[in-house]
Amino acid sequence: MTQFETERWEYETLRAPRGETQKESEDPKKELNELAAEGWRFVETIDYSGGGTKYLVFERAKQSADDGEGPPS
Repeated sequence: MTQFETERWEYETLRAPRGETQKESEDPKKELNELAAEGWRFVETIDYSGGGTKYLVFERAKQSADDGEGPPS
């Protein structure tokens, strides 16, 4: 098997920040940089059916259980 076939992914979502009017979005730069520092990369948006972004979707390679990140065997 190749690395691509055996690699597993995990996902995180961030609700797009919106102002009180629900029309003006706020800059999510701080949250985006925090996720990037944790190894997340932006991959997609989930939009409302009437338009506008509801969620930002991120992914990163899932840590294997033998690298100290998972529960003990």
